[in-house]
Amino acid sequence: MKLLLIHADRFCYEVQSEAIEEREEVEGSRRSGSVEDALIVFCAVERGDSRDLGSVLSGAARGISELAEKLGAKRLLIYPFAHLSNDLAPPSLALEALRGLEGELGKMGYEVRRAPFGYYKRFELSCKGHPLSESFREIAPRAERVAAPIRTEYKVLTPGGELLDPEAYVAKDPDSEFSALVEKEALKRGLEGGSPTYLKYCKRFGFDWEPRSDLGHMRLGPEASLLFDLVSDYARSVASSLGIPIFTIRGTNMFDLSDRAVYEHAQLFGARAYTLDVDSRRLIMRYAACHQQFSSVRDWVLSYRHLPFGTFEVADSYRLEQSGELLLLFRVRKLHMPDLHVYCRDLEEGKSLTGRIHRAIYEEIRKLGREYCSIYNTTRSFFDGNREFFGELIEVEGKPILLNFVPEGIYYWVLNIEYTIIDELRRPREIATVQIDVGNAERFGIEYTREDGSKAHPTILHSALIGTVERYLFAVFDCAVRMRAEGKKPMLPIWLSPTQVRFIPIEDRHVDYAKGLALKLRGEMIRADVDDRDWSMQRRIREAEMAWVPYIVVVGDREMASNTLQVRIRNSGQRAMSYEELASELRARLEGYPKREQGLPILLSERPGYR
Repeated sequence: MKLLLIHADRFCYEVQSEAIEEREEVEGSRRSGSVEDALIVFCAVERGDSRDLGSVLSGAARGISELAEKLGAKRLLIYPFAHLSNDLAPPSLALEALRGLEGELGKMGYEVRRAPFGYYKRFELSCKGHPLSESFREIAPRAERVAAPIRTEYKVLTPGGELLDPEAYVAKDPDSEFSALVEKEALKRGLEGGSPTYLKYCKRFGFDWEPRSDLGHMRLGPEASLLFDLVSDYARSVASSLGIPIFTIRGTNMFDLSDRAVYEHAQLFGARAYTLDVDSRRLIMRYAACHQQFSSVRDWVLSYRHLPFGTFEVADSYRLEQSGELLLLFRVRKLHMPDLHVYCRDLEEGKSLTGRIHRAIYEEIRKLGREYCSIYNTTRSFFDGNREFFGELIEVEGKPILLNFVPEGIYYWVLNIEYTIIDELRRPREIATVQIDVGNAERFGIEYTREDGSKAHPTILHSALIGTVERYLFAVFDCAVRMRAEGKKPMLPIWLSPTQVRFIPIEDRHVDYAKGLALKLRGEMIRADVDDRDWSMQRRIREAEMAWVPYIVVVGDREMASNTLQVRIRNSGQRAMSYEELASELRARLEGYPKREQGLPILLSERPGYR
């Protein structure tokens, strides 16, 4: 807090116009005022004051009182004066501090007045001009003590409901994927290093770091961009499959930290927040879609009839991850969160929908042929009061979970599930999440009208059903690494393959026929192309294999004459098929998944030589 203190013969002010939206309401009698022989306290409340507002107020009151006693001043006027600082507190916090300072000084026996907050005002000042008539004070919060680490307690919960000590569980089952999670998270044991294989696969499809940006920002080539768009589309379809209304929201990626709700939410996120200073304002880059979705829904008129419903956005989000922990696709500073928030009438409805989301999350990872190992962060009271609910969740998993009991009242959630896969280096990698939020609806002013006409704050579920776009792709590439380890050819799911069918004409005279077949498939939104380059047939087949093309069709005189195609199917061998059989099989394998055009010339000879 910064204070400019003027001992004045006379001071008067008059409200001219509104300055900010979050101003205090003032009656006519307070819109102007004057005092004589008074100490005028020009005051700017700063963002850091919130760390220990009580000590700031007591320090400010003590400093003002000490000067007032020297001057013999009994009258004080507190005047909000933002120009003393370029790091202002949110308006709601500033008004709270000004009122608090007024109260502190009043308790000390002074006659205290306060000019209105949030307005442009005209004022006239007659300073006494003696040596102590002008003074400046800066009041800082007490030196922050190093926060003690939050103490948590880990237990392993079995499908039978038994709670086990993590060390004992690992001793019984040391080689399982779940034990790798327990060792890393509960026992804090160091993991072996190494360079993961998936990085080579990422770069093959055009995922790489952008060297001309901040660390942790990626660039995507044409194939990588296609994969990104397909996963974004798929995330929307998975959210829509939950059976509740889903409303897509779009908005900005930066929010003003002078808004108290934004500020308090940012404090929960901590040191990984990206911030910007623009036009004397401090902005935070969103780290998920919470800010925009909550800001929008707060302005909606909601009834119990509207709930439950969800809001959704594939939100570009920013996290200042440590440079030494950055990992392509998995840990980045700009990510894209398919963020779904579900608004529920109460905690019971929230638990029911959490079960539905939980099942959907498991269905999606199992489509990739994988299983999650899960961490359930919760409080002991919520666990003890909801054992049946936890039993229903673990039944979906079909294996033990790791419970992490956190202290009561610290977090806005009562349950936060982290879904991890265990990668080739036996490292747990969090992909998806769901949280039961019981705090942010009140913080952001979201409410609905109950059936009896009373107001209530909804329970909010936060979920990324398939994880961020980047982390879902990380999981896909890690699955390809596992295929290779199992002796299979690595590949992407068919719906994600940039080229789903490649025709390889043997001679130039076969190009038009191959192109005609490819165009027919493209007409059905199946991504097909033709390798007409002046290379040997074997080299072109090898190139298609290296590109993980799932269907490779060589076209020559025999195929043109018989209308029968010899099709190489990745990891399935070679089969003779008619065009219609090929198209029918692809339709079946792509059903339920998004489709997008390839966005590249159909002939490979016409494509630029991008890396």
